[in-house]
Amino acid sequence: MGCCHYHHVGEGCDNAFTVDSSRITFGRGCLAEVGDRARALGMKRVALFSDERLARLPHFQKVHQSLSAAGLDVVVYTHVHVEPTDQSFLEAARFAAETRPDGYISLGGGSVIDTCKAANLYATHPADFLAYVNAPVGEGRPVPGPLKPHIACPTTSGTGSEVTGITIFDLLSMHAKTGIASPALRPTEALIDPDCTATLPGEVVAASGLDVLSHALESYTARPYVRRPAPQRPSLRPMSQGANPWSDLGCREALRLMGLFLVRAVADAEDHEAREQMMWAATLAGIAFGNAGVHAPHGMAYAVAGLVRDFHPSGYPEGEPLVPHGMAVIVNAPAVFRYTSEVSPERHLEAAQWLGADMRGASPGDAGEVLAGKLIQIMRAVGIPNGLGGVGYGEADLAALTEGAFPQQRLLQNAPREMTRPVLTELFRQALRYW
Repeated sequence: MGCCHYHHVGEGCDNAFTVDSSRITFGRGCLAEVGDRARALGMKRVALFSDERLARLPHFQKVHQSLSAAGLDVVVYTHVHVEPTDQSFLEAARFAAETRPDGYISLGGGSVIDTCKAANLYATHPADFLAYVNAPVGEGRPVPGPLKPHIACPTTSGTGSEVTGITIFDLLSMHAKTGIASPALRPTEALIDPDCTATLPGEVVAASGLDVLSHALESYTARPYVRRPAPQRPSLRPMSQGANPWSDLGCREALRLMGLFLVRAVADAEDHEAREQMMWAATLAGIAFGNAGVHAPHGMAYAVAGLVRDFHPSGYPEGEPLVPHGMAVIVNAPAVFRYTSEVSPERHLEAAQWLGADMRGASPGDAGEVLAGKLIQIMRAVGIPNGLGGVGYGEADLAALTEGAFPQQRLLQNAPREMTRPVLTELFRQALRYW
């Protein structure tokens, strides 16, 4: 499908789109390249970010040895919070400021990569914490210049953080997630080694895989770039610029791979083909949403994760209550896509077909139910809880969830239909239980 299917630029709207991505190396064993690549970027003193669990695994030793063999001085930070907070970001930034690295390596899931991005940002361009945080929660101040080089090495097939300029955290004072978005945050390079997923529990693969699925679905159904107001200057065009021909390519293939391999990858850690294809789908969807943006399911997920009381899933470290990011996203998704299907039913039907839905007799008027039904089928197949009720929420929480989600305007304004407070409340209500 070419560019010509995006036409009729809206009055005062953008007539072009921009494509950005990190340099990507993909393949089994490519973690061993990290030392040479870091040295080629001019690094001499490297901050290696990971978490305490990963630091005990062979992947960490492989990266550390590669960096040391390249003659680099390595300082290690492993105090990454499972779901980062403003406090954990500040602690990481203090470490970076004190150790003064000239480059960064992140080895881990989205929490590790996002923490490394934040440490790089605040150590390089110190400011009050809320200065760079997305408006209206923070000031939304532009990052004033480039950051130190950063090589991201993902170990989960989900967040896509290795190829985006976005970092997400819990703002403790609000009991909700928010983030920082800037092209400057995008890692310089990404080393994507599917071998890293071999040790992941099935529950983690399920949650991270459904994050990938929703990245692709949200980007594909986002407001088209030709319906987004034109920026004051081309250099101010947002990363979340709306659906565009480039993002569509990654979305379509990522959805096809999800339909084929997600359930297999969750069910069997020895299914190397399925886990490798999941890693590739995560990369494709990451590039897609890094150039189009996600919308309501992610905006709603920030409230779901931030307001959690006592839910804790199996497969994740013990301790604090937690709704994993991909789980917090997908429990909202069927309700949202029923609502958004009215705007672009053909896109919702196409997405359902790539995921493997039964399309016999489906018409545009059925798009929302067909796609929502397929999502619910996948959720049940991989053991995701039954909607918001399954992670501890009820009718009494609808107002708080709405107030937690509504400030996420960067995401909500990327949706193809208006996301008012009453709309959000009704979507949360519909998401309480699906079966």
